[in-house]
Amino acid sequence: MTIERFLHAIDGISTWVGKAAAWLIVGLMLLVCAEVFKRYILNAPTAWIFDASNMFYGTLFMLAGAYALAQNAHVRGDFLYSSMRPRTQATLDLILYVVFFVPGIGALVYAGTHYAADSWRIAEHSNVTADGPPVYHFKTVIPIAGALVLLQGVAEIVRCIVCLKTGEWPSRLSDVNEIDVVEEQLAGSEYVDEETRRRAIEQAHDIDEAARQRGRGDHIT
Repeated sequence: MTIERFLHAIDGISTWVGKAAAWLIVGLMLLVCAEVFKRYILNAPTAWIFDASNMFYGTLFMLAGAYALAQNAHVRGDFLYSSMRPRTQATLDLILYVVFFVPGIGALVYAGTHYAADSWRIAEHSNVTADGPPVYHFKTVIPIAGALVLLQGVAEIVRCIVCLKTGEWPSRLSDVNEIDVVEEQLAGSEYVDEETRRRAIEQAHDIDEAARQRGRGDHIT
């Protein structure tokens, strides 16, 4: 297996988990809509809805962490970073991954495993509401999500090493982003001629590239 295939395999795992977790939004929406109907129309609120909503959102938030890292989408202050050469970026990233990321996420996995194990052992239930729902399955997501982020972190460290050797960032798997939506909207518009559409898409690409300025190599699908 080549390094590129190794990196894309890990990117693929993170992307698949992130997209699967995204469906929790649908469940959360249905849950909230049902509670609104029960509370304000039937005057019969459900006590455990608050806990369930937190679990849905919390699970989505945690499981999407590796996906965001795979897509290089985490928020960062990159005013100085964007002006650096790829090797300088890779050096900085590698130091931060080794010094902060790996110990921090490793501690999260370690502590989260014990946290979840204790919750299963006592069959823990939520104490936010009376007779709250079980939470041990929810707490199990903590070490799982941490392990996925740590796995993606390994891929990012390898990317840094490759960049230090070659001077270029290796490619990563891409997913739909805002620029794709802009292109679709312009393509379906009846009020924009071809030349205006082309210039608008080029400008959108330039803005997107300027916002990223991350030197992460060409994206592949």
